[in-house]
Amino acid sequence: MNQSFFPPRRILMGPGPSDVSARVLGALGRPTIGHLDPLFVALMDEVKGLLQYAFQTENALTLPISAPGSAGMEACFVNLVSPGDTVIVCRNGVFGGRMQENVERCGGTAILVEDDWGQPVSVDKVAAAFKAHPEASLLALVHAETSTGVRSDAEALCALAREHGALSIVDTVTSLGGIELKVDAWGADAVYSGTQKCLSCIPGLSPVTFSPRAVERIQARSERVQSWFLDMQLVMGYWGGSSKRAYHHTAPINLLYALHEALLMLREEGLEAAHARHRRHHDALVAGLAALGLEMAVAAEYRLPQLNAVRIPEGVDDAALRKTLLEDFNLEIGAGLGALAGKTWRIGLMGHACTAANVTLCLTALATTLARQGLRLDAGAALEAADAVLAAA
Repeated sequence: MNQSFFPPRRILMGPGPSDVSARVLGALGRPTIGHLDPLFVALMDEVKGLLQYAFQTENALTLPISAPGSAGMEACFVNLVSPGDTVIVCRNGVFGGRMQENVERCGGTAILVEDDWGQPVSVDKVAAAFKAHPEASLLALVHAETSTGVRSDAEALCALAREHGALSIVDTVTSLGGIELKVDAWGADAVYSGTQKCLSCIPGLSPVTFSPRAVERIQARSERVQSWFLDMQLVMGYWGGSSKRAYHHTAPINLLYALHEALLMLREEGLEAAHARHRRHHDALVAGLAALGLEMAVAAEYRLPQLNAVRIPEGVDDAALRKTLLEDFNLEIGAGLGALAGKTWRIGLMGHACTAANVTLCLTALATTLARQGLRLDAGAALEAADAVLAAA
């Protein structure tokens, strides 16, 4: 007989979703009202303003797509890529590869700029690609590559796109709220993210923002967008600035309550303070891992503080270790993907999960579990190293 589902309390320190605060979960449970109710329309305007703050933009077309981050990615591509378009796609991990597939499904030609997994996108390679393909009208890049824990220089890459008269599409799923992101100052044109990473909201929404240049390109399309649901010219009628909204779809009302609360919390903390918190706890975790003899998989200057790629020591049973962490410590960390499968762990310090308590738990649990597999580790030294960083901050 089926019964109600009551999940255990996990500590989510993987690549996402991240821990959700009681305040956000409480907002999710508030009474549902209609998606065209005047009060809900007012909330939509507030969500838009809070997203503009998070993205650091004044773009009028800023909204949460009513689906996960993958739909935000698709919304950017189906609206901006037409059959025959040439798009330079930067691929240094899993999600650059998904961008390539989106281009091809839209009938465009993807010009790949490839860098090794664990390395940032090469600005010089992208410049060479523009020189070799002056017909390219779009550049697609991942700001924070979730599969590798690497940050690329989105500011320089967006500037390069503008220099060559191209628009930029930027994946900020893991960066929004965790590291510096300045959509307007960097000149990014179509930017998408997710709610379940550093915003610490529940999964299911994808914040997006489009520059005026991107909107012009959308409005100048000669053929209809291949996706009805993600057609921004239709969605604009529902998320537009006027009080009268055109019905497009039934918005996920309670999810938007939760996103509104999560964005309020970000605004209350402040972007700079949130970025500093992620950096501080990252530094503490790295110090503790080093004291355990564990190595980071990404050079310090390119590391994401919110997603830490750690090399798996020789002889360690990766799957068994992660299973033990989940069963004995209620702690989730992520496995490596693609070329890094079995070679790295991905340890998240995102949003509500980015705390000193979680750094301590992770170091203690790793030391204990690795010791069961025969490694001699000094958990005390790891905690002392982490505490020293936190005390000095």
